[in-house]
Amino acid sequence: MNVLLLLAIILLILMSIVGGKKGVRSFIALFLNFLVIFVTILFMLSIESTIIVTLIACTVISFINLFYINKFNDKTKAAFFSTMITLSLLVVFIFAVEHSAMIQGFGEEQEEEINAFSLYVGIDFAKIAICTIIMGSIGAIIDISLSISSSMNELFAHNRFITKKSLFQSGLKIGRDILGTTTNTLYFAFVGGYLTLILWFKRLSYSLGDIVNSKTFCAEVISI
Repeated sequence: MNVLLLLAIILLILMSIVGGKKGVRSFIALFLNFLVIFVTILFMLSIESTIIVTLIACTVISFINLFYINKFNDKTKAAFFSTMITLSLLVVFIFAVEHSAMIQGFGEEQEEEINAFSLYVGIDFAKIAICTIIMGSIGAIIDISLSISSSMNELFAHNRFITKKSLFQSGLKIGRDILGTTTNTLYFAFVGGYLTLILWFKRLSYSLGDIVNSKTFCAEVISI
């Protein structure tokens, strides 16, 4: 039996034991998300508007992760609308940062890697950089939006007489707590995922200034 298939079966069993029906739906959603990303890549190769394609894919992914897994209810609707609003605002910010930082393309350290490849592939690397950041952020946005909306829904369900002001203030406190832990999670994910990059810089005898100004390093930090 293929190792990946065996791991997938183990994951399905564990998710069904822990999460029940919702765990099974979450498992199926993983494959649906993979299918969406695969189709998105195919469209990117044939359509010039790669950013529009990415935004549509993110909308579909949000729909799957919120409504398919957790069904239609007030908290998933609130999470979906907040995800769309946040994504729209984030895209504007990403455009500005990407244009100012000029993180598209390849750094000096990657010259040996790309030597054997043709760069005339008809792909706008600036747009690809933006699409990468957007696609990388959608998971965190969905996760946080549902966490907050679910918490708010529980507060209201257990206290129907709570005022809108108190509910709003509680939401802010919950959001700040989640923001703090999420920031640390992203930081350690970066350090763990790009430990080899940091070791590579060390082998190249880069100074701190060289690392901070490296296109490769800046691209990853800005993505985080």
